[in-house]
Amino acid sequence: MKEATLVQGAEPVAIPGYDYGRPSAAHSPLSLEELRQLEQTVGWSEQDARVLRHHEQFFREHAEEMVDSWRAAIGSQPHLVKWFFGPDGKRDAEYAAKVKKRFVQWVIDVSVRAHDQAWLDYQEEIGLRHTPDKKNQTDGAHTLPRVPLRYLFGFIPVVTLGTRRFFLNLGLSAEELQKLEDAWAKAVLLHVTLWSRPYAKDGLW
Repeated sequence: MKEATLVQGAEPVAIPGYDYGRPSAAHSPLSLEELRQLEQTVGWSEQDARVLRHHEQFFREHAEEMVDSWRAAIGSQPHLVKWFFGPDGKRDAEYAAKVKKRFVQWVIDVSVRAHDQAWLDYQEEIGLRHTPDKKNQTDGAHTLPRVPLRYLFGFIPVVTLGTRRFFLNLGLSAEELQKLEDAWAKAVLLHVTLWSRPYAKDGLW
């Protein structure tokens, strides 16, 4: 299957397994109306979307550095990094590298993607890739077949509070910095909430 590409600047960048907007991605059972209700619940607004889009270039330039800092936190904790281990009990470097590319792209997508059907469907896809239904399937890997839901939620502070040191480099006023931090935090909470759906029993989520 031809790899999906996303134009960054003038050059298309191939990302293995990046199925955003492709028929191969899952279809979310959530309606767009239900999505809007969830956005309202977390306090997401068009202003938050504008704030993140305004800093698109920053996210493009620093996405990999941000992801490296989060992955360092994962790598330092045996109960987290083991989900990247293969049958031999060692970290699957090839699998980890492919996941990293998609994680970096996710940071950029958070800042620029409209919350439409394609976006909603891809959140379902990401969620599934943490469960036995699809983990390893995308990359043909043989790591442990699931990431427990508790760690998706437990990692939220690392991805939200841990971004402040990056945002400080922008030289924003206190008010603008707060708006950016708030928008990012709400975006992360919204994403992870949607990723949790495949973990829930029908009718409970």
